[in-house]
Amino acid sequence: MRTKVIALLMLVALLAVACGGQAETAVEEAAATVETVATTVAEEPTAEPVAEEATAEPATTGEGEMPMADPLAVSGDIVTAGSSTVFPLSERMAERYSSEGFAGQVTIDSIGTGAGFERFCTAGETDVANASRAIKEDEAAACEAIGRTPVEFRVGTDALAIVVNPANDFVTNLTLEQLALAFSTAETWADVDPSFPAEPIARYSPGTDSGTFDYFVEAVFDDDATLIQESANTQFSEDDNVLVQGVEGDTYAIGYFGYAYYLENADLLTIISIDGVAPTAETAEDGTYPLSRPLFIYSDAAIMQEKAQVADFINFYLTYVNEEITDVGYFPASDDALNAARANWLAAMGQ
Repeated sequence: MRTKVIALLMLVALLAVACGGQAETAVEEAAATVETVATTVAEEPTAEPVAEEATAEPATTGEGEMPMADPLAVSGDIVTAGSSTVFPLSERMAERYSSEGFAGQVTIDSIGTGAGFERFCTAGETDVANASRAIKEDEAAACEAIGRTPVEFRVGTDALAIVVNPANDFVTNLTLEQLALAFSTAETWADVDPSFPAEPIARYSPGTDSGTFDYFVEAVFDDDATLIQESANTQFSEDDNVLVQGVEGDTYAIGYFGYAYYLENADLLTIISIDGVAPTAETAEDGTYPLSRPLFIYSDAAIMQEKAQVADFINFYLTYVNEEITDVGYFPASDDALNAARANWLAAMGQ
């Protein structure tokens, strides 16, 4: 641009010499053009500000965004206990956390949701409680009594699997009412449906400390556990593998547990529909399968702030759980549910 200005100045000079006074008008116009161009040049930014803008620092992480989990940056042990249903998912997440650099130990005890909350809220022995149901008021009160405030993190969705023996060729679907009969007062399958054989029903149920038991009682018996607890020929166990083996070994048995345990043993069991709906990712998420339920982990803000490894593990869990959960045998929580869990993490960390 500066070259153009110089050229125009030379043109003005030449015109003045060559034409004398007759070129006065042309000279004046050329001079005006020179003035305009010179002003434009003066106003143009130099290369320095452009370069400065190009090398500006990148934007920082916005408020409300989760920081990156870093298993290599924290140390110490993490103790978790609770739901046998959540156990395989937490186990998978702990294995991945360790494989990505965490040098501490993650302990996961499968003792049932109720027992997990007792260790977390009453004894104060654990850093994280695994739960296949939401915490109850009395459990939250027990936490408050020892100075803990439970923070809830939704991590997935389970569809409760109702299973029978593969040799059972007469049960493919039960209504919720029939399911209640099968786990309570019905002595034979004919008592559930007259078209079924008059063979005694062998029942296999998670133990009363299990969140799976609590959920089943809520969904099938309207929160009244008396009928199933007093039913004949019923075996209760906190170990889902015991339930699998029981159903596998008896043609006329029926049992229930988390969907992941069914998938692990699908060649040994037959899963049935409830109210005509089979458990799938879609029916679990939209609630059309009557026995779908949320899965949680719980911690406490003070624990998370005092133990960086606990906070980082939960962050890692929430970040990568959807990459693992389907392979484990459960279904992802909705984006809204996971975002709410992440918001709870940020609030617990004072962010």
